Amino acid sequence: MTTPFKIPFYVRASLISVGVFTFISALYISQRIVVPLIYAIIIAIVLSPIVNLLVRHKINRIVAIALTILIMIVVSVSIIALLSSQINMLSESFPKLITKFSQLLHQMEAWASDNFNISTLKINIWVDKINGELLDSCSLLIGPTLLNIGSVLVVLVLIPVYIFMILFYQPLLIGFIHKLFSTNKSDDVDEVLIATKRIIRSYLVGLLIEGSIIATLNSTSLLILGIDYAILLGVIGAILNVIPYIGGIIGVTLPMLIAFATKSFTYAILVFVFSIFIQFIDNHFLIPKIVASKVQINALVSIIVVLAGGALWGVPGMFLSIPLTAILKVIFDHVDGLKPLGYLLGRGKYKNGLKPNIH
Repeated sequence: MTTPFKIPFYVRASLISVGVFTFISALYISQRIVVPLIYAIIIAIVLSPIVNLLVRHKINRIVAIALTILIMIVVSVSIIALLSSQINMLSESFPKLITKFSQLLHQMEAWASDNFNISTLKINIWVDKINGELLDSCSLLIGPTLLNIGSVLVVLVLIPVYIFMILFYQPLLIGFIHKLFSTNKSDDVDEVLIATKRIIRSYLVGLLIEGSIIATLNSTSLLILGIDYAILLGVIGAILNVIPYIGGIIGVTLPMLIAFATKSFTYAILVFVFSIFIQFIDNHFLIPKIVASKVQINALVSIIVVLAGGALWGVPGMFLSIPLTAILKVIFDHVDGLKPLGYLLGRGKYKNGLKPNIH
C-alpha cells in the first residue's frame, strides 16, 4: 500500500506566497481595467432590482436597462452640477483667501522673529525657498495630472457601458458562475450570490443614508458658525467620511483652514469641536445601526484593508476595500478550508459550525 505524497509545509507556504504576490501584482498592473469593472459590477448589482421591476411591468429589457442608467446619469450630473457651482464660488474667493493667508504668514514671521531671535530676512529666504520647491513640484505634476484627468474621463464613459453589458448579460454571467462548480455545490453558490447582492445593496444604501445625515450635520454646524461655503464643505466632509477612520480626519482639515482664513483661530477650534461631536454621533450611532450591521467586518481588519486598498489602487481602492472584504468574508464562510479566515475577518461570532477552542 502506497502512502499518499504530501507536499511539505514550507513548499506550500512558498507556493502560496508566490501566488498571492503574483495576484496582487496583476491587480496593480491592471487597475485601469479592473477598478472601473468592479465599480460597474457593484453599481449593476444595486440597479438590478430597478431593471427587474421595469421588466416585470412588460418593458423591454434593453429599454429598462437604458432607462435605469439614464436616470442614474441624470441624478449624478445634477449632484455634480450643484457641487460645481459651489466650487466656482469658492474659486472666485481664492484671491481673498490667499491675501488672508499671506497676512497670517507675515504675523507668524513676526512672532517667530520676536520669540526665537530669528531675523525676518532668514525667514523670508526660507519661505521663498519652500515656495520655489513647491512651484517646481507642481509644474512637474501638471503633465501627469492632465493625463489622469483624461483617463478619468475615459473611465466615466466606460462605466455606463460596462453597467449596461453586465445587466444585459446578467443571466449568462450567473450561469457561468454555476458552471464553474459541480452540481452538488449549486445551493452553496446560490447562497453566496444572494448574500453578496444583499451585502452590497444594504451597505451602499446604508452609506447613502449615513452620508446624507453627515452632510446635513456638517453643513448645519458650519452654517451656525457662519463659515463660508458651508454646504460644499459639508458635502466634501461627508464624501471623505466614507473612507473609514481616515476620511473623517482629512475631512475636518479643509473647513478648519477656511474658518481660520476667513474668521479666526477661535472659529477653527469651534469647527474642530463640532466635527468631534458629529464624529461621535457617526461612530456610536449611525455606523453601528446603519452601516456596520450590514457588513460584519471587525475594526482592525477595516483599517488594514483600507490602507492596503489605498496602497494598491489609491483613493478608489479605499472606497472599494470594505465591500470587497465583505464579499471575501461571505465566500470564506461557505468554503470549509477557508472558514477560519472568514472568522478572522468577522467580529468574533461563531458561525457555520466554527467554534473556538479556549482550553
